[in-house]
Amino acid sequence: MAEKKRFYLTTAIAYTSGKPHIGNTYEAVLADSIARFKRQQGYDVRFQTGTDEHGQKIELKAEEAGITPKKFVDDVSGQIKTIWDLMNTSYDRFIRTTDEDHEKQVQKIFKKLYDQGDIYKGFYEGMYCTPCESFFTQSQLVDGKCPDCGRPCQPAKEEAYFLKLSKYADRLIEHINTHPEFIQPESRKNEMMNNFLLPGLQDLCVSRTSFKWGIPVDFDPDHVVYVWLDALSNYITGLGYDVDGEDRLDENGEDLYKKFWPADLHLIGKDIIRFHTIYWPIILMALGEPLPKQVFGHPWLLQGDGKMSKSKGNVIYADDLVDMFGVDAVRYFVLHEMPFENDGVITWELMVERMNSDLANTLGNLVNRTISMTNKYLGGVAEDKGVTEVVDDDLKAVVLAAPKKVEEKMDKLRVADAITEVFTIFKRCNKYIDETEPWILGKDEAKKDRLSTVLYNLLESITIGASLLESFMPDTTDRILAQIGAAKRPLEEMDHFGGYVNGTKVTEKPEILFARLDMDEVKVKAEEIQKAQAATNGGGVPENVIDIEAKPEITFDDFTKMQFQVGEIIACEEVKKSKKLLCSQVRIGSEVKQIVSGIKQHYSAEEMVGKKVMVLVNLKPAKLAGVLSEGMLLCAEDADGNLALVTPEKEMPAGAEIC
Repeated sequence: MAEKKRFYLTTAIAYTSGKPHIGNTYEAVLADSIARFKRQQGYDVRFQTGTDEHGQKIELKAEEAGITPKKFVDDVSGQIKTIWDLMNTSYDRFIRTTDEDHEKQVQKIFKKLYDQGDIYKGFYEGMYCTPCESFFTQSQLVDGKCPDCGRPCQPAKEEAYFLKLSKYADRLIEHINTHPEFIQPESRKNEMMNNFLLPGLQDLCVSRTSFKWGIPVDFDPDHVVYVWLDALSNYITGLGYDVDGEDRLDENGEDLYKKFWPADLHLIGKDIIRFHTIYWPIILMALGEPLPKQVFGHPWLLQGDGKMSKSKGNVIYADDLVDMFGVDAVRYFVLHEMPFENDGVITWELMVERMNSDLANTLGNLVNRTISMTNKYLGGVAEDKGVTEVVDDDLKAVVLAAPKKVEEKMDKLRVADAITEVFTIFKRCNKYIDETEPWILGKDEAKKDRLSTVLYNLLESITIGASLLESFMPDTTDRILAQIGAAKRPLEEMDHFGGYVNGTKVTEKPEILFARLDMDEVKVKAEEIQKAQAATNGGGVPENVIDIEAKPEITFDDFTKMQFQVGEIIACEEVKKSKKLLCSQVRIGSEVKQIVSGIKQHYSAEEMVGKKVMVLVNLKPAKLAGVLSEGMLLCAEDADGNLALVTPEKEMPAGAEIC
């Protein structure tokens, strides 16, 4: 018997800063659907997920909560694991970066790279984003803000160890060029090449001294290992990887690292693709280990009415959705509604629409009435009597074509398209019922064999469709097959029609798979959830205020280093090839500075001219979209991302100091 093909799949490990919303949960469900389908295809699958638990942000949140960082991450990691389990994700290991085996190997990885000269000690001075735990050069900032999350960055300088990225850059570029499947979708690859690799890589900071919640550098305990070297290494430490080649064996005595590495697929959000396609491959190159075969940066699942905000009470969590719709309905929605490259949208209204149309009507009603008609006309037993008509051939053709189409879509990670192909079966079955009219056949005893054949064809089609549905809605598959008395059909046996066993009795009392919901009732429940969220997280804060995460305190001396003045915009134009940048000529006293700002969606170039604005004058010049910017215009931002320029309340001359 041939050995099974192997498939190793990972998600990004979820950051333990708080309870994951449905957008975070989507990734785990997406990965699970891929893992389940690979098992259907006959692969020996290893599926790993988990939590990322170190860093300054965790240390600060634990301090705010009055508990230790370990207690904080234990609580949040437990929440995340509970939600992953609630969503029926079939992972093989839920790794935590506080796991002892992981921490030990991270220290050994750090030491090996240091000993061979790939890590060196120096000083880091740059702009630091606390939420992303990332350093950036001034030129990498967008409008003076973090290029990843859009939040303000703070100047920082500290002793640190660095990884020599530039040493491996050419080798990585060659790998990407010779392995077009490595970064998917294609747009992500172009972004990494054009924005980071081709302009030239700066060495990566891989240790910190400004906080303590991290894995200590064992030969220099003032330093802790910086988040990305720590977090990314989970993909190999979770398999038992050992730097010295003494891999940890599993309970069956297997070396999982040798068995499953390199990973077949790293499934991650598009916002962290840089870390997985530049930093992680270079770490592996430095270790002398193979690179993962593919990194897929999936799009985001966004809230339909703007940014999710706890104080607004509009954050959608998986457990709230499950309470309202059920696990498989939520799985169906997040998988079906996500495009391959573009962001998807979730709202309560869309959930109800899908529940009522696709699940209750197309699928649930099909199964229910097929069983009901089999009971009513045939005593619960349908058999293939061989009384066929031309319409049967088209049904069979659609059903038998679906498995290959689903495989093709899944092999390309087009999960939403694969689900659509499965539902093509159910839609064709409903059409077949309308075409054959079993209720008419049931009135004519002479057509009983034809009726039996029709209902048999439906039960066989439903068996194949339900079996194909397993990767996406596993509980629904089991419920359907149990009601019609069918065994789950293996993928390799879906190439012929007629596997449903003659004489099988369907259930006498079919259950409703998905109940139709009333939108008004759902809205009432959704509003109750939102009010509870706002009360819990905002303490009854009125809607016209916004709470943002507090940054570390600065000294008065830090503040005095920044020079703010009133500026008058005397000219403004759009930056070519940019969707959001305006370039303003700003008079500040007797000097004119050129300042580029990301406010094009909120102000036209014409309406900018003549405005008195507040300017950060002594910001180091940087190029944005190839245009020099010599300062920053100050703006306020609301919870929906709308920007407003900060202007003096009274008439002030250009150059007036803001103090």
